[in-house]
Amino acid sequence: MRIAVIGAKGLPPLQGGIEHYCAELYPRMVNRGCTVDLFARASYTGTKWGQRYQYKGVNVIPLPGLKMRGVDAFVTSALGAVASSTSHYDIIHFHALGPSLFTCLPRVASSSKIVVTCQGLDWQRAKWGSFSSRLIQMGEQAAVKFADGIIVVSNALQTYFQRTYSRQTVYIPNAPASYADSDSEFDYGKKLGLEKGRYILFLGRIVPEKRPDLLIEAFSKLQQTGWKLVLAGGVSDTKDYTAEILDKISTNPDIIFAGELQGVRLAEIVRGAGLFALPSDLEGLPLAMLEAMREGIPVVASDIAPHQQLVTGRGILFEAGNVDSCMQSLAWSIQNPQECAKMAKNAQIYLHNNYSWDRITSDTMRLYTKLLNSPLSKDALESDKRESGLAGVTGKE
Repeated sequence: MRIAVIGAKGLPPLQGGIEHYCAELYPRMVNRGCTVDLFARASYTGTKWGQRYQYKGVNVIPLPGLKMRGVDAFVTSALGAVASSTSHYDIIHFHALGPSLFTCLPRVASSSKIVVTCQGLDWQRAKWGSFSSRLIQMGEQAAVKFADGIIVVSNALQTYFQRTYSRQTVYIPNAPASYADSDSEFDYGKKLGLEKGRYILFLGRIVPEKRPDLLIEAFSKLQQTGWKLVLAGGVSDTKDYTAEILDKISTNPDIIFAGELQGVRLAEIVRGAGLFALPSDLEGLPLAMLEAMREGIPVVASDIAPHQQLVTGRGILFEAGNVDSCMQSLAWSIQNPQECAKMAKNAQIYLHNNYSWDRITSDTMRLYTKLLNSPLSKDALESDKRESGLAGVTGKE
């Protein structure tokens, strides 16, 4: 089976949930006999465009782009869609709604089956302006119209597509990524002034919808002696917002900005945390939370639907956007370590039984095989070729 992948920035993953997702999924498909070509951004991979290389058997093909916010993704996704349309792939798999704007190209120009994975409703993210948000919404509509199969990573997203478009989707969740071995002496954590089990960890991109500002305010109200708050994550087109966050914490020695962590340091800081906190207003199915749960770290999270799916009965939920509710949940968790440890153990068992990369790989390949064994009729294909707009969005399943 020949597979093309569009929408990931590149491999190996530096930051970003989609990149980590692809780093786990596609090498496993290669091990099962598939050929996988992943069209990447040369600006992300640090290579010249067209200079192919392999990552764990996956062929990475860097494409040119423009180093402008949002434009780079737009250009490389368009080029990837054009390139894949002429290369006789069995499956062309788009990741995220923005790149899915170009699903029409291979649908019209090739016989490949088109699959889209939706990790979240990206047009809702605060970093995008009105024009970019509208383009991403058009990508969502294109996915509904042109994709043979749509994968969603949470029950909430499945409900959204059913209610909004009457479109059937396939639920295949994320799973936690593999961590490196970490330093048992906790040397890096000590350099940051941390004590094992005595800090709250926020891990994710520093963007408004993840609400690190709310967590900072809640922690500052908490005034819990002996505990610290660690913010770990990269910047994603949100330099002004990050500057505001750094200004807020500059006078509080108990709040530490660790920046983007990878490898051994990431594993060490996650495994040493006493609590993992994610106060987001918007998520798909957060990989960082899955990873913390797998490591047995108690979780405190906002009560948005994807978090409810993961955390209910296995962690503490607070009212999204409510500082006092967040502060009270943090205080309770710190004061009740035994109850939190029991919930964390339940979370580990739940993840082991329900969120496995081998299972995700099998489910994804099962969808591929189903689509390849259910060819689109010639009349339907000709109809698609006559339609180039996005009006009259309808489901294909």
